Amino acid sequence: MGLARLVRGEVLSLKHRDFIEAARVNGASDVRIIFLHMVPNVTPIIIVWATLAVPVFIIVEATLSFLGLGVRIPTPSWGNMLNEAQQFITRSWWLAFIPGFMIYITVLSINILGNGLRDALDPRLAE
Repeated sequence: MGLARLVRGEVLSLKHRDFIEAARVNGASDVRIIFLHMVPNVTPIIIVWATLAVPVFIIVEATLSFLGLGVRIPTPSWGNMLNEAQQFITRSWWLAFIPGFMIYITVLSINILGNGLRDALDPRLAE
């Protein structure tokens, strides 16, 4: 619902901008206005939301699996790996380090990818 509120608010603000009014005056259909003007201006918001939400989903899944409330043991999960490594942490620290580091790298990569996509696709930044 959070994404829907963000997109709705942006569409409502775009609806009253000058370039949308100019497209209407020029005789553009509603479908043309939506796909040529609204969607390109809403896409960066969706990308930013996704790059903030997907890492949270990954961390929540790993946390729930670590606590034993998520994915069950036959299915591989970073949270399950961390939970199993907990008993060996004093002798084999890398058993806990590797899954934790992979969670960190994955979350960081998704954030960097999202920032790059937003910069590449945002029509407001195109100059």
